[in-house]
Amino acid sequence: MACARRAASYGAKVAVIEGSGRLGGTCVNVGCVPKKVMFNGASIVEAIEDAKHYGITVDKHSFDWGFLKHARDEYVKRLNGIYERNLNKENVEYIDGTASFVSSTEIKVNDDVFKASHILIATGGHPVIPKIEGSEHGIDSDRFFDLETQPKKVAVVGSGYIGIELAGIFHALGSDVTVFTRTEHILRHHDSIIGDTMLAEMKRQGIKFEHNSSAQALKRTHGAELPLELSWEVAGADKPASAAYDCVLWAIGRTPNTRALNLASVPGVVLNKTGHIVADEYQNTGVKGVYSLGDVFGKSELTPVAIAAGRRLADRLFGGERFAGSKLDYANIPTVIFGHPPAGTIGLTEEQAKKQYGAEAIKVYQTRFTNMYNALTPFKPPTAMKLIVTGADEKVVGLHIIGRGCDEMLQGFGVAIKMGATKRDFDNCVAIHPT
Repeated sequence: MACARRAASYGAKVAVIEGSGRLGGTCVNVGCVPKKVMFNGASIVEAIEDAKHYGITVDKHSFDWGFLKHARDEYVKRLNGIYERNLNKENVEYIDGTASFVSSTEIKVNDDVFKASHILIATGGHPVIPKIEGSEHGIDSDRFFDLETQPKKVAVVGSGYIGIELAGIFHALGSDVTVFTRTEHILRHHDSIIGDTMLAEMKRQGIKFEHNSSAQALKRTHGAELPLELSWEVAGADKPASAAYDCVLWAIGRTPNTRALNLASVPGVVLNKTGHIVADEYQNTGVKGVYSLGDVFGKSELTPVAIAAGRRLADRLFGGERFAGSKLDYANIPTVIFGHPPAGTIGLTEEQAKKQYGAEAIKVYQTRFTNMYNALTPFKPPTAMKLIVTGADEKVVGLHIIGRGCDEMLQGFGVAIKMGATKRDFDNCVAIHPT
């Protein structure tokens, strides 16, 4: 949509094809936006629990999952409407249906065929469901937002950022939560300071973990209070284990939406080994006039990334000579994990930096402390920060932070690191106190 609106601003004739009936994609409908609403609700519950340590008495409080769901859904509907009005205002045609290629310049939607000299594939992705017996009895991250009532006991299978975020929300709102992970670690694609700190804090909060586990089957018993029996194997154990839940959530990854596209009609558009559409740094596929970006492209699968890449593509195609080289720089893109506590990261992990520069060529600065918010609470959730630098000037190539407020503070660090900040630049900035 960002690409379409930018292209239309240059006078191009543009259409957006969407088959879900809801504009905004994963982020607005079953991703970032409703997830953040749930995160905010969970954070308010946590603040109420902390209130007594500041002399504030909250005599009675309760949580109504259905109320929050309804309010959240209404908010999302308002956003859907805003997107549609923006398309109308900018003369972008909205076509309701599923697109499939007829040729490199023709797209079929329902019974109609549309011709265009430029076609952008930005179909996003969807959650992966494990191929085990009874997997259909579980839900994925999309269907999390369909839950009408709060589950009492939840199994979250998967320990990437989606699983960890939803596990934290479930727990903070009062559900009994167990996370299943294939290794001893969580958030394995992030720096260890984030994964290790998050794991320890989630365990302190009371979230349970089944490490080195592999889900084997899910059975439903109708009428039971906890109707779902999940069985799993643990590496090194003699026999499988099992337990009953009323909600099992699969969070084992996402895969790109390409099946309905009929890519056989455009043989130059190829998929890589993960099923993502191959494109170059300018978002060009192997077919002239066909482009790919966002989750279906598979590089930095984040909404702001897709928005930025889409706008730059439209600039290059329709904005004239001054934008002839317009493209997105995919290096040093900040991202946040809305866990409990939140975490932020930009640049290389310590292991990536060692691999790229050599272990002797990098230096790591790190610190741990207690946030002043917890000065009066009996528990002391950690704040941890790591700075990875290289070269004689100690250029910052990675920054990883976890703790209260880290989700909001990362944007400022992102600007600095994108500009090539060094450790000396960080040291020369006078600290804000008390923070």
